This record gives sequence, C-alpha cells and structure tokens, in this order.
Amino acid sequence: MVDLQQLRLDDARALLEHAFHNLPAVEPDATAYLQTLIDQLCELSLKDPLTGLSNRRYFQTVLGREIDVVARSGEPGLLLMLDIDHFKKVNDTYGHPAGDAVLQAVAKTLSSCVRPMDTVARFGGEEFVIILPSCQGAYGYQVAERIRTSVKALAVTVASGDTIKVTISIGGAFAPRWVRSTPELWIDRADIELYRAKSEGRNRVCIDAPPVLAVSAEEKNLLFGPLSLGDPAWIESLISDGSVGHQAVQ
Repeated sequence: MVDLQQLRLDDARALLEHAFHNLPAVEPDATAYLQTLIDQLCELSLKDPLTGLSNRRYFQTVLGREIDVVARSGEPGLLLMLDIDHFKKVNDTYGHPAGDAVLQAVAKTLSSCVRPMDTVARFGGEEFVIILPSCQGAYGYQVAERIRTSVKALAVTVASGDTIKVTISIGGAFAPRWVRSTPELWIDRADIELYRAKSEGRNRVCIDAPPVLAVSAEEKNLLFGPLSLGDPAWIESLISDGSVGHQAVQ
C-alpha cells in the first residue's frame, strides 16, 4: 500500500498546477492518483513550456520512428526545418516578452497548418521542425507554402501596443525510401535547404527533390520477397556470403 504522506509530492504538484491548472483530486486509490501524476509529468517533460509544442526530446523520438517506417515500408516522409527571419531584431527592438509573443503566435499558426498525424516541435530558439509522414512531394510543398503565407499574414500585437509582422524561411528534405538513414543525416539535409532559403533572400521554401527509387516494384519483390516470407535459410545464406549486412535484414 502506498502512503502518500511519506512521499514528497509538493514540488511535483506545484509544477503540474502551473502547467495544467487542473490537478487530479487525491483519490482513495493511491496508486491511481500517483499514476495520474506520473502521466502528467511525462506529458510535461515532452512539451516546450513557452509554445506548448512538442520539445526537442520528443521530436528526436518521433524522427527515429519515422525513419524506421520509411525504411521498412517505403512510405515517403518529409522533414521541415523553419526559422523566423530576423528574430533577433524583434527582441532587440521590442524586448523579449514581445519575442515570446511572436514565438507563441507562430507556433499556433504552424499547428493550424498541418494534419493531426504530423508532429510540430520547437527545435530551439526561433527554430521549429515538422515531421510529415506519408507525405508525397507535391503535398509537402503545398503545406510548406501554406505555412509561409500564414506566418507572413500574422500581425502580433504586443503589450506596448505595437504590431509586429514577421516572415519565416523553410527548408525541407525527404527521407530516403527503403533506406535506413540516421536522424542526424536527415536533419542535416533539411538544414542545408533552410540555409539555402535564407541565403536566397528569406521568406521562401526550399525542399530537395524526393530521392528517386531506382528499383521497380517487381525487383523489390524479388529482392525482399523471401524476407517477407520469413525464409531463414535464404537470409542466413545472404549473411554468410556477405551479400547483405545484418542491419539490412533486421
């Protein structure tokens, strides 16, 4: 039996009260009460406190899962990296509280422009990232353009009464299909496109072309068919003669 009186829960409750404003009532079932507190703390640890978006920790987890999906199923996945243009000037001119208001307004706009299945996260500072699973090339560019134009249309009124307008630069990269890449490589490729967007004048979208799959559906079936049928002898023969690495058949 859990004795709540012996647990130091004051700090946890204060933290959750500030974030959620609706703490669970102390229940007769102490285990259920503690589980609720744990669940809310876990949720809090995965969110950015300023914008309410997912934080970098959660983004990295989702990115790794998406790489696995793309490698196993060939589903296209797009990673967008977004940076508010000249954000330092906003802070220098209007102060950091105004900068925070701009970040919150941009975060809300990003969330309104994507699907529920997409992941929007604050990457750090004025940078954001979006993971779009099952995303064909044309759709990804349309989403990025919708974000760019929506942010450009924002007019953020701050405490001083001033109205601030900002723009955003967007870089994107598709994950190589049927290939097990790494989060670092995918982020680097999207970051290169973001740098290109900023160097070409900002307030624009640059997305690299989706990698062309050079293997036909019939060739894929011949190559991976025995794997899908679970033929261990065939898999072992490939490993033993060095035709394929261990990672390729996991």
